[in-house]
Amino acid sequence: MKEEFLHYLWKYKKFNFSNLKTTNLLPIVLEQVGEHNQMNSGPDFFNTQLVIDNQKWAGNVEIHSKSSDWYVHHHECDPAYDNVILHVVWENDVEVFRKDNSIIPALQLKDYIDKNILSQYQKLFQNKDTSWIQCEKQLCDVSDFIIFNWQERLYLERLEQKSELIKELLYKSSNDWETVLFKLLAKNFGLKVNSDPFLSLANSFDFSVLRKCSNNLKYLEALFYGQAGLLNSDLDVPYVKELLQYYEFLKNKFTLKNHGVLPFQFFRLRPSNFPTIRISQLANLYFENKKLFSKIITTSDLEKFYKLFDTSTSDFWKTHYTFDKESSARKKKVTKSFVHLILINTVIPIKFLYAKSQGKDVSEEIFGLISQLPVEKNTISDKFISLGVNMEDALHSQSMIQLKNNYCDKKACLKCSIGNYLLNREDSLG
Repeated sequence: MKEEFLHYLWKYKKFNFSNLKTTNLLPIVLEQVGEHNQMNSGPDFFNTQLVIDNQKWAGNVEIHSKSSDWYVHHHECDPAYDNVILHVVWENDVEVFRKDNSIIPALQLKDYIDKNILSQYQKLFQNKDTSWIQCEKQLCDVSDFIIFNWQERLYLERLEQKSELIKELLYKSSNDWETVLFKLLAKNFGLKVNSDPFLSLANSFDFSVLRKCSNNLKYLEALFYGQAGLLNSDLDVPYVKELLQYYEFLKNKFTLKNHGVLPFQFFRLRPSNFPTIRISQLANLYFENKKLFSKIITTSDLEKFYKLFDTSTSDFWKTHYTFDKESSARKKKVTKSFVHLILINTVIPIKFLYAKSQGKDVSEEIFGLISQLPVEKNTISDKFISLGVNMEDALHSQSMIQLKNNYCDKKACLKCSIGNYLLNREDSLG
């Protein structure tokens, strides 16, 4: 029996606690299960309160599959366990003694567990490792209401997780939100393949340099392409030669270095996603929009976001995907689907954390915005749809990514609302 399940049973009192007895048949009255210690070393539950044989105890509880695990884990040598008042076990196979040779009272939990929850637990965890998720055969039994409520909490959890990178960037930029926005946008413009190279590009110069170049599109492109190491002096292309001249000027003026910029990938990318195209679009975005951060923070309407990010490349890239090869003329605008990615991965997370830093609640605005975006097409959302999960918008697809990566893959069913529902439903439903 997994200890994680025993923690769950104790924490939520999923057992018959009306007539508890120690393994030595002393009556137990459980008053408070205590605080679950999920992160730190030491006993599993702190500040438990209970009465054993009319004696009131306050202290800690340790939980094991077998009582002999106490010695396997060498708790007898650790003073952190001196204040354990009850040893909760699935099977009591050996007595455990304190330093004064008194026996630590033990509760054998298997004698009190609800048979229904044990049956559901076995069904949930009997799937082999080949299963995509533990509950894939039972997921169709879970109502949309339960899933939708869980999805909202999962999405907020995902925003909190995405906030960690933003906090790190804020720390490194002395809380300059405009700088952080640029770095997040650059990372987003690189998509999955080039996200790290684009972020390294954005990190290779101070944002003040971008501000000083923002009135001249050629300066911005020269800055970006030059720092990216994509300008080849051997090419006999007027546009390249012009950018090289501008870049040499900027390089000397601002003492630019690009040693830490990662190489950009073109392999297996659609031409519209080539870093050359995305860099020009990013340069145009900042050429056309001064104080972009304030515009994003004050905008909540989807159509206005479409207009804000309605940018394209410079003229050279209308007939090129790379510097050295000409192609048929085509205007390469940022598409609506790409704007959706920008909103999901950059705009909404930064609006969320900024509002939080200001002590404001914008959850209604954020839920309203993410709910207007279509379901993302990826292997995770497609699989959940095939299992019968109703997916209506990007909030649902984002939440299911969070669910798969942070719960299903880790078999953390006991921390999942779906897993909890399946554990506690009646046998007749299974």
